[in-house]
Amino acid sequence: MKVCIIAEGCYPYVVGGVSGWIHNLINSFPEYDFTILGIVTDRSQSGKFKYELSPYVEAVYEAYLDDKDYSNSKKKGRRTRLTKSEYRALRSLVINTRVEWDAIFELFQKRRYSTDDLLMGADFLHIVREYYDKNYPRIVFSDFLWTVRSMYLPLFLMLKTPLPKADVYHCVATGYAGVLGAMAAKRYGGKLILSEHGIYTREREEEIIKANWVKGIYKSIWIDQFKKMSLLAYERATIVTSLYEHARELQIELGCDERKTTIIPNGIDVDKFKNLPGKLPEDEGYFNIGAVLRVAPIKDVKTMIQAFSFAKEKAPALKLWIMGPADEDEAYASECYELVESLGVKDVIFTGRINVAEYLGRMDVTILTSISEGQPLTILEGYAAHLPAIATDVGNCRGLIYGEDDDFGDAGILTHVMNVAEITDAMLRLYRHPEIRKKMGEAAFKRVENKYRIDQMKQSYYDLYDRLEPGVD
Repeated sequence: MKVCIIAEGCYPYVVGGVSGWIHNLINSFPEYDFTILGIVTDRSQSGKFKYELSPYVEAVYEAYLDDKDYSNSKKKGRRTRLTKSEYRALRSLVINTRVEWDAIFELFQKRRYSTDDLLMGADFLHIVREYYDKNYPRIVFSDFLWTVRSMYLPLFLMLKTPLPKADVYHCVATGYAGVLGAMAAKRYGGKLILSEHGIYTREREEEIIKANWVKGIYKSIWIDQFKKMSLLAYERATIVTSLYEHARELQIELGCDERKTTIIPNGIDVDKFKNLPGKLPEDEGYFNIGAVLRVAPIKDVKTMIQAFSFAKEKAPALKLWIMGPADEDEAYASECYELVESLGVKDVIFTGRINVAEYLGRMDVTILTSISEGQPLTILEGYAAHLPAIATDVGNCRGLIYGEDDDFGDAGILTHVMNVAEITDAMLRLYRHPEIRKKMGEAAFKRVENKYRIDQMKQSYYDLYDRLEPGVD
């Protein structure tokens, strides 16, 4: 069976939780042939893989959200004109009526329209004008037109993307990945699986609300665009998985048929983190706090550093280990280094990318101060090493720390997002109370052993793939 994994902005170009999950999933199924369809910003990222690809990956295809128009249209220099049915389909997409997605797929996959010509043509202009007159007549039309053009450019580029043939298309988010998965499944008669680690629509909504590049009414227009794409993925998917119950509830709230939904938690190789090398002589007298993450804004490393600086004043034995790559957002990483310098705080170690198993045995607790998460693998890996976690109340962190269907007890301390005081207090509490730390560490290990083992996750996805294999009713 051929399985095509479709992912946006992660594997194999970026190191992180979702990328690691994809890598482990592929390596779990030697009986299947995998291809990757990776969505990246532009061609400058082409082929720049951060992972050594599994031998089970036959090929990597790429889709670009920003690209030149390589159309071979014979009508160069002339604006594309649509047929009546094509016009109706494009209008349904822009006007937000019931979108005629199958006609849209044909419009881009079979006719191979020039994206530039279509966006600059009379048909698109008339559709946008109708949308404007009906909904937003009080704002400047020229601004509105160019905003809508910029909004549809990446979607149109996705719709023109050449698609690999597969039996199953497994999207690791809705959004652009979901559009490609739905289009490929329609074209080749394959089945579509959707696995969300975070709820893509909600994440984009939060980003847009906070963003400076889009203002006023345009925020809601962009949010509606992502909702539209996500609804397509929910409607066309055969099975929709989530990591925990609240995420499943959000999927249903956003339009997914409840009967399609199922929960498959993350899983890790617990045995890999047993009998780890312990503390080194250089760790003598230190209380090591380990943060396994990408140094990126979404991980809110700055808040972590600020909290640590306050805790360090009261407990000089504390040492913060920030373990992970810093090349995703080099400007942000530089700001983190400068913050450490300006605060004059000692014992903050940036290791870069590491083998986590070589470091976890030296830690006393793990910490994650993200502003958005799904079900963090780094917390689960710490649990396997009997380490309690300090984490912000995002994604499934509450469920991981307090438990959802067990009575093992607290496995760490939950804090509010960007709350320096709470994070500082959590560091100090676990440092000052080794008996509480030990009890939480044991609860953590029991929880990961009970529900979050990789063999459990593998079996769930094996059963899912097996159900969708061609010839299986």
